[in-house]
Amino acid sequence: MNKTMKIGQLGIILMMVAAISCNNKPNAGQPGGAVKEYPVIAVKSQSTQLFKDYPTKLQGQQTVEIRSKIAGYIEQILVDEGAVVKKGQVLFRLNANDIQAMVRSAEAQVKVAESDIIIAQVNVEKTKPLVEKNIISKFDLQSVESTLKSKEAQLAQAKANLENANANLQYTRITSPAEGTIGNFPFRVGSLVSSSTVEPLTTVSNTVNMYAYFSFNEKEFLTITRGLEGKSLQEKFAKLPGVSLILADNSMYNQTGRIETASGLIDQQTGSVNVRASFPNPEGLLRSGGSGLVRIPQYVDSAIIIPQKTAYELQGKHFVYVVGADNKVHNTEIEVLIGNLKDSYVVTSGLKVGDQVVLEGIAALRNDTEIKPKVVEAGNLSENMPSDKEVKK
Repeated sequence: MNKTMKIGQLGIILMMVAAISCNNKPNAGQPGGAVKEYPVIAVKSQSTQLFKDYPTKLQGQQTVEIRSKIAGYIEQILVDEGAVVKKGQVLFRLNANDIQAMVRSAEAQVKVAESDIIIAQVNVEKTKPLVEKNIISKFDLQSVESTLKSKEAQLAQAKANLENANANLQYTRITSPAEGTIGNFPFRVGSLVSSSTVEPLTTVSNTVNMYAYFSFNEKEFLTITRGLEGKSLQEKFAKLPGVSLILADNSMYNQTGRIETASGLIDQQTGSVNVRASFPNPEGLLRSGGSGLVRIPQYVDSAIIIPQKTAYELQGKHFVYVVGADNKVHNTEIEVLIGNLKDSYVVTSGLKVGDQVVLEGIAALRNDTEIKPKVVEAGNLSENMPSDKEVKK
């Protein structure tokens, strides 16, 4: 009997301890068992403009190699490296002494040939009356007439030689064929150059408009061009919005460019399509050979946008806590576009309009934790990243 009573008393004590333990056990993630209040946002559909950056190389609209058409020694360099020149401006002078001598020789040959023609014409005029009077034969007349034609041909040859010599004399003045910016000078005063010299004297880059070359992969190219109106690719590109240029110092270039054309072939090794955008360069800030990023905007009419702080990343995947009808949170996997917006993600799947997402304090939450949701406004989530100029201020 005493043994039975002791067992009963021990059972009662154990039940009381269990009850006390249950009453003191806090709700998961909630100290003291109280349901904690969390700010949440209601998912909305918004319009925004996204962008993507592509590495680019810059080239002038026209880059011309300057070469000598004749052999000669550089006597003068009349511009400096990096100078802006006009079309027809003299850049180099070659020593012209030998060519001037050739010009004088050619002029003398012309005068000799002209004198020979005069003599030949006199012989023809003297011979004609003698033939008419049968004093000499017609063969003699044909002979002097042939001599006249020969002298006329020699005069034509002498004049051609003179023109050639004068042209060579002009070639001692090497001018710019276009307006642009001068490149480097591999040759200096005293250097011997000719038309066969492998390296050009310099280059002139027309940088009034700059070409930015970059590449799309095949999928991106189809995505961007599909649905655009136009019969040709150029007409389709004309429908695209303007593009921006991020310079090498991460500043935004102050002129807007346009995509103009793309190559007709897809690179078999890289699977990419080469594309060209054009940017005006009125201040000459852009130079051939420069680098940067072409930023292409994309307007999205309705997108689900959430603050970055509402999401956490696990093994390369993104999750948010969605509040259910029972006020319990459920971790939900989402797919996002990263890097387009300031402090926000564009959600491509996993959420729908009207869902409530926990805004702050997600580190303390666990799946199926009950909370007290407090709906708040998240503000403008579609704001693009600040330009680098704004960042540097």
